[in-house]
Amino acid sequence: MRRSGRLAALAAAVVLLAGLLMGSAPATQPQRSPWFTSWAQSQQGLAGKTLDNQSVRMVTRLSQGGDALRIRVQNTFGKTPLTVDRATAGLSGPGASVTGARPLTFHGQPSVTIPPGGEVWSDDTALATRPDTDVSISMYVAGTVVPGQHESAFRQNYLTAPGAGDHTADSTGAAYTETVTSTYLVSAIDVRNRALRGTVVAYGSSVVDGVGSTNCGPGCTELGTNRRWTDDLARRVVAEGPRGVTIANAGISGTTSSAACPGTPGRVAGLDALSRLDRDVLALHGVTGVIYYYGTNDLAFGCTAEQILDSYRQVFQRLRDAGIDVYVTPITSRPGYTDAQNLHRHAVGTFTKRWNNCSGTCDAVVDFDQVLKDPLHPNGIYPAYDTGDGVHANIAGQQAIADFIPVPLLVP
Repeated sequence: MRRSGRLAALAAAVVLLAGLLMGSAPATQPQRSPWFTSWAQSQQGLAGKTLDNQSVRMVTRLSQGGDALRIRVQNTFGKTPLTVDRATAGLSGPGASVTGARPLTFHGQPSVTIPPGGEVWSDDTALATRPDTDVSISMYVAGTVVPGQHESAFRQNYLTAPGAGDHTADSTGAAYTETVTSTYLVSAIDVRNRALRGTVVAYGSSVVDGVGSTNCGPGCTELGTNRRWTDDLARRVVAEGPRGVTIANAGISGTTSSAACPGTPGRVAGLDALSRLDRDVLALHGVTGVIYYYGTNDLAFGCTAEQILDSYRQVFQRLRDAGIDVYVTPITSRPGYTDAQNLHRHAVGTFTKRWNNCSGTCDAVVDFDQVLKDPLHPNGIYPAYDTGDGVHANIAGQQAIADFIPVPLLVP
């Protein structure tokens, strides 16, 4: 018995040694990147003005905070090189004022030149932030350049006068004498936070971009209060506990899912979902899910259900190949649709809602139409949520959309 025990022990030792040599010992988990995109506004073209030896101060609202941040600056639509000579990040105060501004560097240098069509991420800077925090990004351009922009900031951003020079480190906003309602140059901000688990990107047209989110009723406008449904959803994520996802907005008004729609305006040509997928979704960090709302403009611009669904399949496949979950909302009601357009909408909706997974091409369906449709007039928006155009939700409707989305669904 003693001999057999020794043999068993020896055999066990041999098995353990073989396992160690062959790599079957318990493996350590790969280190997960602590960087997640906490704010985004996709560039859609060039601003209608030239920056000339002046500073800009862009206000951004983070969905989650961290112990450091970094920014993305783009020259996607630029015709000439863009040089940012100085940049800072700080916590926003009243108006254009800033507290705790920290210098931003690029590859260790205070300035960077970005070629036409290019982009750059800054180095990280140790600026501590909290969820639902406004961060001001200030940039100085010593020469002249037409900056790229996102048109719909739905808030005031700030510029110094031309020729005013470098005011990126100013704590007061006294030098920033001009306001714009677009966002220039900066298109995304990452936070470093090891407690987070993913980034969820809202991807689509004006309903995603936030049109209507400043409408607080007849004759009432709220500018800069961050009432898009994506903002409301980000606050829900934080309020409901340590869910651990950021919410980034990659909406551009007027855009389509398909590139084939015959009536697409020139100002949004080339901004279809597949064309901008790499830079506006896949280039962001920590992305684990996408809420996809596209199709209403496709119908308005003459696309058929077949063309829309072809674009859906291509985009969904790219996302799922990248390991990203896809949550799709069917095309919502629009009172201006013809009977033919409503038939196409029904066909897209049937595909999307079949088995609650886009006929096996997406991961789940989040049906905004169940929130927004008028029960008495199914092709229109519920009056309490309507901005008046029959297409976009007001502040109350934005909150209703955010409340409808099941937060646990978004957590990887």
